[in-house]
Amino acid sequence: MNKMYIYDGTFLNLLSLITFLIKNNIKPTNIVNSNYEPTLLDEIININIVNNPKIINNIKNIWGLEIYKIMLYVYFSEDSYKELIIYYLYLNCLKYKRNTLNMRNLKCVSKSLKIAKYVSNEAHKLKGFVRFKELESKVLYAEISPTNNCLLILSEHFKKRLSHEYWLIKDVKRNMISIYDKKNYYIIPASNLKLNIELNKNELEFADLWCTFYNTIGIKERYNAKLRLNFMPKKYWRYILEMSDENEKSNK
Repeated sequence: MNKMYIYDGTFLNLLSLITFLIKNNIKPTNIVNSNYEPTLLDEIININIVNNPKIINNIKNIWGLEIYKIMLYVYFSEDSYKELIIYYLYLNCLKYKRNTLNMRNLKCVSKSLKIAKYVSNEAHKLKGFVRFKELESKVLYAEISPTNNCLLILSEHFKKRLSHEYWLIKDVKRNMISIYDKKNYYIIPASNLKLNIELNKNELEFADLWCTFYNTIGIKERYNAKLRLNFMPKKYWRYILEMSDENEKSNK
């Protein structure tokens, strides 16, 4: 039987479970969140773990901020074995400490670096692709649907970039929403928020102006569809205002 250990889906609970498993010399077949649907060969093991908030600070202080960031970005990914990868990375950090990321011959290290880079690259692209619209309530609103869970990374970015605005960013794929109140942001299930997305009466005019500007600055003689797809993958077009017409054409 495959021994599948369950955690509640949060990063802190995952780290708390990993420390428990290592402390008790338990080697899991995999670690999965509570939404996992087991197969006939799976043995589901649910341990009532008490979260230890000190774990995150310990990782940052003892192993360094870079290792913590790598673990967090792997957690944000959609890799099927991300929890197990973090488990083995954590296990090797106990041995190699701050030097762990230099041990690229270790599969868990090379895999972690690759996944973290993929998540980081997608988040970096989204920082430029997020398109806010002003609602009637004067709140800025944007929708995204990334491959990886980039909502927290984007929230950190726009907390600095739009610090004097009220804004909302909704991850449609995961049905989560980030709410910023000019001081802090809070990420909650979108179903917990009754949201009126009625646009400001001037928003359509601004949208037309932006699309006109985008089309005007384009140089037809230098048009390169393949190169544009490298910088602006089609999977993001749905929520990019200036690409809405082309997105509709490509879906017909």
